Amino acid sequence: MRKARKNYFIYLMMLLIFGGLIYTAIAGGERFLHLSSIKPATAGDDAFTMFKTILLDNLEHPFSILLIQIIVVLIAVRIFASAFRYIGQPGVIGEIVAGIVLGPSLLGSLYPEFFGFLFQPDSLTNLELISQLGLVLFMFVIGMEVDFGVLKNKINETLVISHAGILVPFFLGMLASYWVYEEYASQQTAFLPFALFIGISMSITAFPVLARIIQERNMTRKPVGILTIASAANDDVTAWCLLAVVIAITKAGTLGGALYTVLLTFVYIAVMFVVVRPFLKKIGTLYSNKEVINKTFVSFIFLVLIVSAAITEILGIHALFGAFMAGVVMPSNFGFRKVMMEKVEDIALVFFLPLFFAFTGLRTQIGLINTPELWCVCLLLITVAVVGKFGGCAVASRLVGESWKDSFTIGTLMNTRGLMELVALNIGYELGVLPPSIFVILIIMALVTTFMTTPLLNLVEWGFAVREQKTVLQRKLLLFFGRPETGGKLLSVYKLLFGKQLSYHQVIAAHYTTGTDVNPTSVEQFFEESFIPVDKQAEHLNIHIEKRYRVTDNLVSDMISTVEAESPDTLLLGAGPRFMTDGEKSMTSFFGLFRKKVDDVLEHASCPVAIFVNRDYRNGDEVAVLINGSMDSFLFTYVRRLLEDGGSFIHLYYFSSGSEEYVGQIYKINKQYANRVHLYPLVEIEDLVLPIIHGLLILSYDTCVGIAANEKVFKALPSLLVMKDAS
Repeated sequence: MRKARKNYFIYLMMLLIFGGLIYTAIAGGERFLHLSSIKPATAGDDAFTMFKTILLDNLEHPFSILLIQIIVVLIAVRIFASAFRYIGQPGVIGEIVAGIVLGPSLLGSLYPEFFGFLFQPDSLTNLELISQLGLVLFMFVIGMEVDFGVLKNKINETLVISHAGILVPFFLGMLASYWVYEEYASQQTAFLPFALFIGISMSITAFPVLARIIQERNMTRKPVGILTIASAANDDVTAWCLLAVVIAITKAGTLGGALYTVLLTFVYIAVMFVVVRPFLKKIGTLYSNKEVINKTFVSFIFLVLIVSAAITEILGIHALFGAFMAGVVMPSNFGFRKVMMEKVEDIALVFFLPLFFAFTGLRTQIGLINTPELWCVCLLLITVAVVGKFGGCAVASRLVGESWKDSFTIGTLMNTRGLMELVALNIGYELGVLPPSIFVILIIMALVTTFMTTPLLNLVEWGFAVREQKTVLQRKLLLFFGRPETGGKLLSVYKLLFGKQLSYHQVIAAHYTTGTDVNPTSVEQFFEESFIPVDKQAEHLNIHIEKRYRVTDNLVSDMISTVEAESPDTLLLGAGPRFMTDGEKSMTSFFGLFRKKVDDVLEHASCPVAIFVNRDYRNGDEVAVLINGSMDSFLFTYVRRLLEDGGSFIHLYYFSSGSEEYVGQIYKINKQYANRVHLYPLVEIEDLVLPIIHGLLILSYDTCVGIAANEKVFKALPSLLVMKDAS
């Protein structure tokens, strides 16, 4: 305390002494006032007016404007993305809509003064440059997401599907330009570049959006999902190479004039694959984990990215193509790509891309489509886009041997355009090839074809749904687990309940990762790691399991959807040791909220549900069952099944004051399995004292809720299997 006072005293004296000296220096400087041409502020000036003037000057400074723009854009994008995810649509659609809402179509129309202040014409240059830098980083990530291993395994089928998905819509797009060019584009650009850009805009697939839809729908491991991802990756590489050629032709004006640019582009691509890729592969093996990737190496990778982007920009085929190729040639080592994508993807997706959406929105004026003829053109181009992409990919898939259901699924997914379409359209707009009205129409086309993907997939699944007839002997058993180690425990619980018959049943293990922003490479790793304990336990028990995995932002609703879709005979959920500890007292606490989620699932499940509350359960330990009167009569089925299997000794607890029928069943079981049942009559719940520590107590959900109110008794219980009969 004395030392603190001393320090405060020293600090106070320092302020007084040096403050006085500074004041003396300022006062002495007044003798130079006559030398300055700037009139200083006097005491008579209004201080608040001066402050307001300074504040307004700072507010109108270009950097302040840019920061405010970024704040508004990021908030709007998060709101709209969350809203669209809530209705089951990819968040990128909401981000695009947010950009349009911030543009002249809505904000500029409703609040022109605020719009004019926020997006001053001379401030848009800064926004454009930053958004372009963000796109360079984003295209680098997209290039790294291209898996050549998948392409190699599916090369024959993907070549047919992906290139049919480019050639057919490209041809139809050029054909449609015959009806559009003369009226809406002839005054601004030549026919050839216009037709080429209409064709390429029909041909692009949004690989990132498609990949995330496949993740969310648990299709990553299914053959149709693997084939679609491979086809989309092939489509991506081909379409961006084709776009580079289209840009070269557009700038040259003729095919002959673009010949040198095209040749140099092919030389550049060859150098990237023949020279740069092998070199990066060698050094990438030295940096395969996060611990040894240092700043020097990261700076080298970014240098490769910037050099590649600069070369393609100078060649005249846009910096984004160079960024994409830089990502494609990065080492295929999983650890390396995972670390680099983690470093780049978040900042590109969360910070830079919203600025691109906003800038695109500022260019998009829906009011330009102000005649019935223009709306007919809009409908024409949307139809051409859907028929060309969906039809081309679906028919090609069928021709290479896929079923009609899988063919329609592939066609639907490949019809997704989203962000990649916006990138191509902005390039066409910057080159002056796409007039403002056609640019707006194509933006609407990108939104419609992306928005329709999820509903159309649902329609395809519904149309081809075949309900399998369940056999009398086979049951469908579904389990959900959170932590990986819980999955193995839940399988052991099913083994306990169904014994030797488990191998004859259909067992489905489901695990969902929260957060749809996870990149596809990380998702693959999460999937593998999450199911390791389940796979080991399944192998130990000699049973086959089916796996369900999904990345989601709506965990409970997706769990409910899975339960409704699978229609299991029994549902098993995992819970932590403190499940129900808070009872009804604190439903706002963490564990209370977890219980609320379980209750939501229980409410929608029409089958028997079991909740495993793990309190250091060890396989093979003794089992206890608590039957609380006639309302728990359904538990007798599980008791008999445990005893008939021949492997369990049961401690059977019951309330002796129950009905004659209920007590009669207790005695009947005891007589039939006298050597394997030990009865424990109870008068009050406080009498429930179990001799097993690491075993398992089976009881009904309603009884568990009642016991949880007695904190002392409930905490002393071992691991629980809380059962709820079919609703």
